[in-house]
Amino acid sequence: MDSKDDKAARLAAALRENLKRRKAQARAVSDIPPPATLEKP
Repeated sequence: MDSKDDKAARLAAALRENLKRRKAQARAVSDIPPPATLEKP
């Protein structure tokens, strides 16, 4: 059985990869502006 730390580490890595993929996809589609443009007038 996996230790809790191992599960947490795998989950964190999966979430990071998922976020990276979503950001890259959004950038490619360019429907969603990056957060920086939302903050600046």
